Parts: sequence; structure tokens; C-alpha cells
Amino acid sequence: MITIKEAITKKELTDYIKFPFSLYKDNPYWVPPIIADELESFDKTKNPAFDNAEAYFYLAYKDNEIVGRITAIINWSEVNNQHKRKVRFGWFDVIDDIEVTKALLEKVYELGRKHNLEHTEGPMGFSNLDKVGVLTEGYDQMGTMITWYNNPYYVTHFEQLGFQVEKEYIESIFPFSNVKPEFFLKAQELIKKRYGLRSLTFTKTKDIMPHVDKMFDLFNDSYASLASFVAITDVQKEYFKKKYISFINPEYIKFVVDKDDNLVAFSIVMPSFSEALQKAKGKLFPFGFIHLLRARKKSKDVVFYLIGVHPDYQNKGVTAIIFDEYYKTFSEKGIQNCIRTPELAENTAIHLLWKNFDPKVHCQRKTYLKYL
Repeated sequence: MITIKEAITKKELTDYIKFPFSLYKDNPYWVPPIIADELESFDKTKNPAFDNAEAYFYLAYKDNEIVGRITAIINWSEVNNQHKRKVRFGWFDVIDDIEVTKALLEKVYELGRKHNLEHTEGPMGFSNLDKVGVLTEGYDQMGTMITWYNNPYYVTHFEQLGFQVEKEYIESIFPFSNVKPEFFLKAQELIKKRYGLRSLTFTKTKDIMPHVDKMFDLFNDSYASLASFVAITDVQKEYFKKKYISFINPEYIKFVVDKDDNLVAFSIVMPSFSEALQKAKGKLFPFGFIHLLRARKKSKDVVFYLIGVHPDYQNKGVTAIIFDEYYKTFSEKGIQNCIRTPELAENTAIHLLWKNFDPKVHCQRKTYLKYL
């Protein structure tokens, strides 16, 4: 018999977070989260995502053992402002038992019907800066700290339960040796002169902080045209600033400004923390933070997390300035591989940025939709 229980207490939420640790304990490609960090993300008093969203965390039990989990989410900004009558689901993990999947998804359907919503879509998080998509290709590739891993049968379950593909994402990788400076060196010099632009680079996190709010504003402007985009609020800006910016090597954040110091482009790259997180095993102490600090400074793989260009400067080659700065930084640090995080397959503009580096798609993801 399958029993579904809402996880409410700290112990229940900890059990919820720990379930994938047992599900993937022998899988070399799964990258575990930091348990304390996940707990904070699920804390409705700390995560500002809950200012505009509600979420419920469910555990599935069979023979008194946890066999699955799911989060049912309504992003009210999405529902009320974009008029998308959607209930989301995320943090979905399950054993290979479609009855368990069916029971967990029923809790999502219940929430959607309660609020007269029309369909469900997932896996996805609270906002656009959360993880997204079920892995459909690349099960033999190492995950990243900002992607979910899953077994192939997840897709089979969705298909058997009548879900249809809603969005497709691709992830790619290229060796840094593929980067040839002749593709952007002269171009970036011309673009700087033509538009009166200059780059901003950093060595200290404190020097980045005065620019971060403008960066998030530019992020909102850059991605506003995408159908799935939900803007980041001012409160969320402060949360992400405190939670993530200090975690990133400041040398991996690049800005481009105009003659009046207005921000026109930015990029955030993170050192790969995948192996460090596997060694940490979900805990910062006693030694987990040491692995993370070492990766922050010495990882030879980097993950392109975000890149944004103001609409007025899109298609004008501004990213050549960013690539030139990264080329100098990565050359100095001996970077070996560049990894791109999930990008919408329909976002052709972003894919064209990388064409000269001959990237290889190594993972694909999809979100699945079902009408209620």
C-alpha cells in the first residue's frame, strides 16, 4: 500500500531532502545538494520565493519506507500576471514503480484543481533561477550543482501517465582548447569603440556587490521575451545576492558598461563544484566546506551559469567583449572544460553565441505537461 504524507517538520523535510541520497547512492553521476542549503530553500520564512508562491512537500511511503517525493508549487506571479493557469511540480524523485509516481502526482493535481488551474508542468522549481527539467539524454554524464539527475524510467512514467513534452533544454560542453581568440579579439576592440563600451572585471566580491541589483534588472530585461520567464522581484534579488554571489569566484563575473556606466551585458561563470559536492556528501562540516573552497579556487572545469545582454545591444556582438575577458582569465587559471547549463532549445540566439567553440550537446532535458 502506498501512503502519501506532507513533509512539514524539520525532520520530515530532512527526510525529504535525503531520499535521493539513498536512491542514487551508487550512482557516480548524481551530484548531491548541501542538506542545510536545501532546508533553507524550503523554509517559507527565509526564501522570498514564497512571497509569490506556495509549495507543499510530499513523501511517498511503501511498507514504511520512503519510495518517492514531490513538491507541488503554484507561482502566483505566473498565474496572475502571465495568466498561465499552471501548477508546477519539482524535486521529483521516485523508485521504478509507476503507482508511486501516480500517487505523488495526484497531490499536484489536487492543488491545481483546488485553485481552478488548467494544467501541471514539471519538473521545475519556484522561479527561473531554480533547477528545471527531467533528464532525457546524458545519464552517463556528471551532473552539476544546478541541475537535477534522474533515472531513465522517469520519462517512461510521464509518458505512460499521459504527459506531453512542453519545453526542451540542451546542455553542452567544449574543451577550452576549442576557444580561438581570433574569433573575438579584433571584434571586441571594434565594438568597444563603436558603442563606447568597456569591461568591468573583479578580484574581490565586495567590489561586485554595488552592481548586483543592476545585473538582476538586466537579467529581467534580457529574458523578458521568453514565454516561460517570470521576473525576479526586489526581495529575491537580495536573497540571491547573499546566497550565491559570495559563493562565486569574483574573477568569474564579467560586466560590460557604456560610457555612462549603465550595465549593458553580464555573465556569471561558476567553477564546477560537482566533485566537491560528491565528496561533501551533503554536509558542510566537518570537511565539506574545505572541498567546496578548494573547488572555488582550483577547479579546472567551469560552468556558464547566466549571460544577459540588454535588448538594445543584442545582435551587436557585445559578447565578444565578455569572451575576451574570460579567455584571459581561463588561460591564466588553466581551465580545461567549459560547461553550459540548461538552455531552452528554442533560444536560438543564445546557441549562436557558442558556435565558434564547437560545443557538443551532452545532456538534454524536458519539462512535461498534463491538462487537469
